[in-house]
Amino acid sequence: MSAGKQKFGVAGDAAGALAAPGEKLPNKDYSRDLARLHVELVKLQQWVVHKGLKVCIVFEGRDGAGKGGVIKAIMERVSPRIFRVVALPAPTEREKSQMYVQRYIQHLPAAGEIVIFDRSWYNRAGVERVMGFCTEQQVQRFLAMTPGVEKAIVESGVILLKYWLEVSEAEQTARLKSRIDDGRKIWKLSPMDLKSYSRWYDYSRARDEMLLQTDTPWAPWYVVRSDDKKRARLNVISHLLRHVPYETLPRERVKLPKRQEPEGYTEPDYPYKFIPELAWPSNA
Repeated sequence: MSAGKQKFGVAGDAAGALAAPGEKLPNKDYSRDLARLHVELVKLQQWVVHKGLKVCIVFEGRDGAGKGGVIKAIMERVSPRIFRVVALPAPTEREKSQMYVQRYIQHLPAAGEIVIFDRSWYNRAGVERVMGFCTEQQVQRFLAMTPGVEKAIVESGVILLKYWLEVSEAEQTARLKSRIDDGRKIWKLSPMDLKSYSRWYDYSRARDEMLLQTDTPWAPWYVVRSDDKKRARLNVISHLLRHVPYETLPRERVKLPKRQEPEGYTEPDYPYKFIPELAWPSNA
């Protein structure tokens, strides 16, 4: 078992003991613990490549539940060549004619890869069902076949982790309102988000049936309380590290080599087009 397992295991997660209801995690504590978890994610990354593991992580949840923030926290210090995020757009006409899971299967990991789905094949059981983009017959077919498909995925050697981020009504409202006038977030608020916001209980019913039908011993659902974004991120990463077995690979101390001598080299007399160096902070 790795040192990371001992530090961030069940008995000693980075987030510490169970949080009191409503207790927000201070930024200082969050930054410290996230940095420690990032070190473990790098160790995991090296182990996945070394052993040729295949890891698939699915993130689902309502709009505003914090999926993007969790994924960003995971990806911050790892290689995008090994950790790969898949966020598919709406299907094309050709894809609509295919077997439903076909366009997702092609993105599953090969040896030495960790694939993160920012929404996944579970679109059919969620947004497509609630917004009327598929028939009820198609939904029931999906719910019936998915456990078997996921069993085949797991039996092929893929480590499959499925996370549902659970956000409260009040917190979702606050987050969506914050996107309305924030120029950094307006791309996150689409007409589809507004329609789905009004259908809270339709989504609740869809979520309940989805979890009931597709929570299996080989591909269980893990539910994450996400009203506190920082705690949710730490909890997911800590859980991920506990559920993908890894060890710390030995590594030699790196020492930079001596640079070569210039041997007559001089800087060229070339009019480089440097960008303007502005005065910061800006007063605009």
